[in-house]
Amino acid sequence: MAEWEPVVGLEIHVQLKTRTKMFCRCENTFATEANTQTCPVCLAFPGALPTPNETAVEWTLKLGLALGCEIAPRALFHRKHYPYPDLPKGYQISQYDEPLCVDGKFTVPGPDGDFEVGIVRAHLEEDAAKTIHVGGATGRIVGAAHSNIDFNRGGTPLVEIVTEPDIRTPEQARRFLQLLRQTVVELGISDAEMEKGSLRFDVNVSVREAGEAALRTRTELKNMNSFNFAAKGIEREIKRQIGIYEAGGEVEQETLHFDPGNESAPPLRSKEEAQDYRYFPEPDLVPLEPERDLVERLGAQLPDPPWARIDRLREEIGFVLAEGLVTSGRDDLYARTPGEREAVANVVMNELAAAGVDPAAVNGEELGKVIERRAEIPRAAFDEALAASGSDGFSAETYLAETAIADVGELDPVIDRILSENEQQVEAYRGGKDGLLGFFVGQVMKETGGKANPQVVNERLREKLNA
Repeated sequence: MAEWEPVVGLEIHVQLKTRTKMFCRCENTFATEANTQTCPVCLAFPGALPTPNETAVEWTLKLGLALGCEIAPRALFHRKHYPYPDLPKGYQISQYDEPLCVDGKFTVPGPDGDFEVGIVRAHLEEDAAKTIHVGGATGRIVGAAHSNIDFNRGGTPLVEIVTEPDIRTPEQARRFLQLLRQTVVELGISDAEMEKGSLRFDVNVSVREAGEAALRTRTELKNMNSFNFAAKGIEREIKRQIGIYEAGGEVEQETLHFDPGNESAPPLRSKEEAQDYRYFPEPDLVPLEPERDLVERLGAQLPDPPWARIDRLREEIGFVLAEGLVTSGRDDLYARTPGEREAVANVVMNELAAAGVDPAAVNGEELGKVIERRAEIPRAAFDEALAASGSDGFSAETYLAETAIADVGELDPVIDRILSENEQQVEAYRGGKDGLLGFFVGQVMKETGGKANPQVVNERLREKLNA
C-alpha cells in the first residue's frame, strides 16, 4: 500500500468593517432589512462609477504586513467575470496579477514546534451579495427549495488571503485558521465572525504519494464557516481521494459543498481556472501606488503577533493553555492577573469563559485574590465572584469574607454518615475503583451546600476510606 501525503491550501475571505462599502458610500452594516443598503454603484446601474475606499486600502496593507507580505509598489484592480445571481454587474472588481500584498510567511505554533504557511497574496475586492437559501433543514444550498438575494452585502470590502499548499493535516489547517482569525481581530479591521459571514474560507485539497514532488489534481471545499467543519471536511476529502487512487481511478477537479450534517460533500460545479474569469484591468479605476511613508507608519502600528505570544507563554503554562488563551483573546487578562500561573490560566481559559464574562472588563488584581484563596471559600462564593468579576467596582473581599468549612470536627460526622449510607461504593473504592472518590466528595459538598473546603474533604475521605 502506498503512503499518502495530504496537500492543503486555503483561500480565506475577510470582510472589512469599514463604515461604507468598497466603491460607494452605502453604509456597511449587518442585519439590516434586506436590500435597503444599496445605490446605483453597488447595484451596477449603467453609468455609475466606482470610487475606492481609502480606509479599506490601508487596512489591507496593514493585514498584509501582519502576514509578512511584501507590499507591491503598484497594484491594479481587475474585472473578474462570472454570471452568478448575486453579482449584479456580471463581474466582481478584484485584483488579479498585480495584488497589493504578496509573498508572505505566517508562523503557526504547534505542540511539536512551529511550522510556516506561505502566503501567496492578500488582495482587496468587493464582496458579492448574499444568497439566502429557503427550504431544506439546514438553510444551505443543498436541499434548498429556492434562493433569495440580499444586495446589502454586495460591494462590501473583502480581503482574500491565498496560502501556499503548505498544510499537511486537518489539525494544522484548524490551527492556522484560528490564529489567522485572532490576528485579524487584533488588527481591528474585521469582526471575523463566521456566524455573520465576515470570515469565510475555501479549502483546496489534494493527495500525493510520499516523496512525490509534483502536485496532483485538487478539489475545493467551498464557503466553510467553522474551524471544526474545515478539519472534518479536509479529513473526509483526503480519505475520498486516497480511495479513488487506490481503486485505480483519477480525481476530478471540481468544487464541492461540504454538508456538516451528514459530512458529505456533493459537487457544485467544475473548478474554474483563471482563464474562465476573463480578467482584464478595471478601466474605471487608476492603479494603487502605496507611499512608502504610509507603509512604514502602518507597520509601526502592528501589535505583538499572536504566534509570538503563544511561543512565549508555552514555556510557562504549556502549549495547550497558551494556544487557548491567545486564540480566544484571553492572554491579556492572564497577564494582568497575579498568582500561580497554571491556576490562573485554567480559571481564565475555562471557568471564567464558562461564566460568560468579558475578559477585557475584569480587574485582574482582584480576580487574582479570589483565585489564590479559592480553596478557602465555598464553591458557590467562588462561582459568584467569577460571574461578578467583570462588573464595575468588583472587589474580592466581598467573596473572601465567606469561609469554607474546614473544621474536621464539623465535617467528620457528615463524611461518616455518607460513607455508612453508601457501603457498596465504599467496598468498590477499596476494591480498586479510585475514581469513586469524586462521588464521595460530591456527596459531602452537596450535604454542606457547597461550603466544605474541598481540600480538607479529600484528605479526610482518603484517610477514612483507606483505614
